[in-house]
Amino acid sequence: MNIRNIDRRLLTILLIVFVQMLGASLILPILPLYARREFSMSPQTITLLVSSFFAAQFLSGPTIGRLSDRYGRVPILIISQIGTVISFLMLAFAGSVEMLFAARILDGITGGNIIVAQAYITDITPKEKRTESLGYIFAAFGLGFVIGPALGGGLSALYGIIVPFLMAAVVASVVVVLTWFTLDESVSAEERLKRREQQRSSLRVQEIVRNSPLLMLLVIAFVGQFVLGMVQGTFALYGEAVLFTEYDESLTNLGVGLLLAVIGGSQFLTQTFLLRRLLARFSELSLVIAGSVLRAIAMFIFAVITTPWLGIPGSAFFAVGMGIMMPPLQSMATRTVDDEDRGAVLGVYQSSVSLSTIFSTAIAGFWFGISPTLPYWVGGGLALVVILPALLLTRHPQLTTKATVASKA
Repeated sequence: MNIRNIDRRLLTILLIVFVQMLGASLILPILPLYARREFSMSPQTITLLVSSFFAAQFLSGPTIGRLSDRYGRVPILIISQIGTVISFLMLAFAGSVEMLFAARILDGITGGNIIVAQAYITDITPKEKRTESLGYIFAAFGLGFVIGPALGGGLSALYGIIVPFLMAAVVASVVVVLTWFTLDESVSAEERLKRREQQRSSLRVQEIVRNSPLLMLLVIAFVGQFVLGMVQGTFALYGEAVLFTEYDESLTNLGVGLLLAVIGGSQFLTQTFLLRRLLARFSELSLVIAGSVLRAIAMFIFAVITTPWLGIPGSAFFAVGMGIMMPPLQSMATRTVDDEDRGAVLGVYQSSVSLSTIFSTAIAGFWFGISPTLPYWVGGGLALVVILPALLLTRHPQLTTKATVASKA
């Protein structure tokens, strides 16, 4: 990636995504442990807490995407980011289980940050370069994920479990300021007026069903995301119950945070160095299949290991698989609809992902109650199952060609 040749707007949105992910990932290794230790919540209730965010995001996702089409990306970004700030403060000062759920639901309702950022990227990027540009978003994700979980685990170990929530609120506030002062609008006034005058969304359910490539991509995203939901819902609890059983609470917090940082670091390296080279040689569908295989291997590693050191290769395989699978899926989804519906289709895509995560994170807690490794066995199997719908898409030539990547100059 040659930074000098990248659109300034792309660099700005990547910075915003990085800072946003840094704040969000600060609480990842802490929230489940915080809920269990401070509020005596069961694993089943904790994973319901995780799924409540995605339930709210599922309901609001299409609306957020459509509003950004009609009123512009920047104002919707700012509103959603303010909701995130408030939700982090609610978590820090929660006095009850109900307040925890309210905080996560608020963040989910206003959680259109990434949806709108992805729509912004597709606004300013030619079709043939969208996979690469969306890959940069995942790289920014990964870089934030490297620092955030490790920082969150370290802050909680040194200063107490509340501090990461306060720090996350500060970081999210910085994102609001960055967006307000540095980001230019990507949807022109004429385009916004045209979209506001539309009487209905062009992505009704029956139209999605008739759009067989889009429908199949949504199925792949749904099933593939189910695997990630297994990790999101139980990883901190899994680390405490399986990998760090001989360590105290502070070291457990730190260890879980560091393993999540390995995932972030591996994802960052995948997006910045690996994905571009793979796109030059293989079709996007091939990368989706390869990513599913790698994620299956990772889940099976987590299912059998009992030491934190072996969690490192599992984390790396999982991140690489996710990194080469998700950007091609999103890019292909945007090519199945007209340009004026890019924000809407990304909203529908995100809703599919969120719906999958609702179910996977909620049910993972019950499977975890049976055995801490059961969610990882199930997740590994599902990562292999998702290969079948990907193979069915080979019947659509427009989705099997290799993506065009920018020159190295």
